Parts: sequence; C-alpha cells; structure tokens
Amino acid sequence: MKAYVIAAETINDQATFDLYRKEVPATVVPFGGKFIARGGHLTILEGEWPHPRLVVIEFPSRADAEAWYASDAYKKIVSLRHKSSVGNLVITDGAP
Repeated sequence: MKAYVIAAETINDQATFDLYRKEVPATVVPFGGKFIARGGHLTILEGEWPHPRLVVIEFPSRADAEAWYASDAYKKIVSLRHKSSVGNLVITDGAP
C-alpha cells in the first residue's frame, strides 16, 4: 500500500530553506519517493490552515517512507528545515 509524507510549513528563513529544498529530492529517490505537491498555491475551502506551504511525497509503502525519514542522507539535511521553518510532518497510508 502506498504511503504519503505530508508537510505543512511556514518558512522563516528563505535562504536556508532553499538549501534544504535543493537537497531533499535526491534523498527521496532511493526509496521510490516522488513529489505529488511541492509548494504551490493553496486555496482554503473550509476551516483554518495554519501554514502557507504544503508538500506531499508519495512512497511505494509506509516502510519506504519511514526508511527515507530515518536515512543518513535525510538526517544530513533535516536540520536545514528545522532551522528555517516551522510546521508539521506526518506519514499516512494511502487508500487500499
């Protein structure tokens, strides 16, 4: 079953975040990840949405998504995201 990593973010330091954004694609490829949404314009239809940036990454499985997040390659750059933005990051299973 596919799994999705979803990030909702507010960027506080664009230059540092740009470094992160440049490096992250190469970390998802070895785990079969592909970007479904990466930033772009959000339209809030109902309720409140606390962050202006949304990212969705599709992985072949939850195990692949978890392995990506725990990978050495991602660990090397995740501090750039932590230093430059605030938000939420989750993994969710796809529909059967």
